[in-house]
Amino acid sequence: MTNSVFYPIAVIAVTALVTWTLRAFPFLVFGNRPLPEMVHYLGRVLPPAIMTVLVIYCLRETSFAQYPFGIPEIIASLLVIVLQWIRGNMYLSIVTGTVCYMILIHLL
Repeated sequence: MTNSVFYPIAVIAVTALVTWTLRAFPFLVFGNRPLPEMVHYLGRVLPPAIMTVLVIYCLRETSFAQYPFGIPEIIASLLVIVLQWIRGNMYLSIVTGTVCYMILIHLL
């Protein structure tokens, strides 16, 4: 194999190995034992915390002082919130919110 073919294959193999190792690590460490209360706590609080950080990160450069005054971001965000609340389908909410945002930024 030439170097140009070997390098991408090696990158994919290393990435797959690291991903598999990270996903298998908790099962190897805890086995059949019950999870510590700290892990349960982190499982409850981290998903909403991470989503909050992602929303703040995505909206950090939104200008509410000049046109279009953040209207596309607000409408798309509200649509995602409503869809998630009503349907509870993460993929539907994300795809619909993204499509709505893309349409709005081209229209406004």
